[in-house]
Amino acid sequence: MLGGLGFNILPQTQLNIEDIEETGLSFVENSILKARNAAAHSNLPAIADDSGLEVDFLDGAPGIYSARFAGEGATDATNRDKLLELMKEAPENQRTARYQTVIVYMRHVNDPTPLICQGTWEGTIALTEKGDGGFGYDPIFQVAETNCRAAELDKQTKNKISHRGKAIANLLMRLQSQ
Repeated sequence: MLGGLGFNILPQTQLNIEDIEETGLSFVENSILKARNAAAHSNLPAIADDSGLEVDFLDGAPGIYSARFAGEGATDATNRDKLLELMKEAPENQRTARYQTVIVYMRHVNDPTPLICQGTWEGTIALTEKGDGGFGYDPIFQVAETNCRAAELDKQTKNKISHRGKAIANLLMRLQSQ
């Protein structure tokens, strides 16, 4: 999705940069931590994101803990199972949720004003899993605008309407205007 910028984008693994512990208390803080870590170890500009699912019935959980909601070493399946268990008594009108993504672009390790772009994707938590695409909570995330699960969408549609797609589109627009 970032290919049209004319940048040579490298994953941090290709530069032997290890992941940093996500100790922030928000998607913004975790994204900045990750981007700053990549910029520090590469001496290059860096882009990093943090994403997660917020469920209203659970007061915003799992939020920044989405990937490890069921504990350390959690899998997508165990995270979904825990969420469905916690939601089993939730009435249909209280199953609202949204995916959030925050993407940060840091020009250098000490960038005092990194670009921060956010995307939101509204939906609800379904009672059962459906679809075999995507990952994470996609099989139980009922997309508001398509009336199907995120796991049922093709990649092009998902890239256009998802939280990550919206955040990247915002980042592209801001980078192109600089």
